[in-house]
Amino acid sequence: MSTQRTDPGRPRAKARRLFISQAAMDDFLSWATPRQAEAADRLFQNELDNRETAKRARLMRRAKFPVPKGLDGYDFSDVRLPDGYTRDEMLSLDFARHAQDLVFYGKTGRGKTHLATALGMLAVDKGMDVRFLPTAGLVLQLGKAKRDGNLDNLLKDISKADLLILDEFGYVPFDIDGARLLYQVIASSYERRSIIFTTNIESGKWGTVFADDKLAAAIIDRIVHHGRLIEFTGPSHRIGEALMFGKNQPQ
Repeated sequence: MSTQRTDPGRPRAKARRLFISQAAMDDFLSWATPRQAEAADRLFQNELDNRETAKRARLMRRAKFPVPKGLDGYDFSDVRLPDGYTRDEMLSLDFARHAQDLVFYGKTGRGKTHLATALGMLAVDKGMDVRFLPTAGLVLQLGKAKRDGNLDNLLKDISKADLLILDEFGYVPFDIDGARLLYQVIASSYERRSIIFTTNIESGKWGTVFADDKLAAAIIDRIVHHGRLIEFTGPSHRIGEALMFGKNQPQ
């Protein structure tokens, strides 16, 4: 007596429609053989792995890291952490889970953006929603969205993130309208999501960036409440590795 195989198109179509209930699983396990249960377990694990891979890829696209960089080979010797705060604590992303901020302060080329990106990629790997936002570009985007009547949609998208990276904060001064729009993003993130700022401007001079000392003071007050200052010292990494000066020439 021959056994006719089920048309493979039927279970495929049903699988796309199903969220398997506990009752259905109880029924299946009541009559399934050990081999059948093992096959189902393999199927479910495959589906979970595929979903996780697709989720990570989706989160990476949404993060929009300009150049993805990890921690391999990163030199922490010129990174000064606050007293009582360790590198392991930072890399654990505990700050992101508690909606705390980090301010990466130092001159250009000291590795601030690299470390911020690496932390963002760690967050993506843990399933967090991240946005990498060049600050000047974000201000322009906010201004355009406001003029086009799409500001609420843009702010709503940003609010979905667990971690914002505001890169090159203060490198370009804003007019008062741009400063107020950026303030909306920062103020709405307070105690809701983490922000990593990379900046070469000390906090006492943020008023010149925002064209408004009161706005700057309000932002600093929020960051100081739930934030940490991490200083980047030493020589410029980019100058140290510059081809112009004969460094790292191709072999």
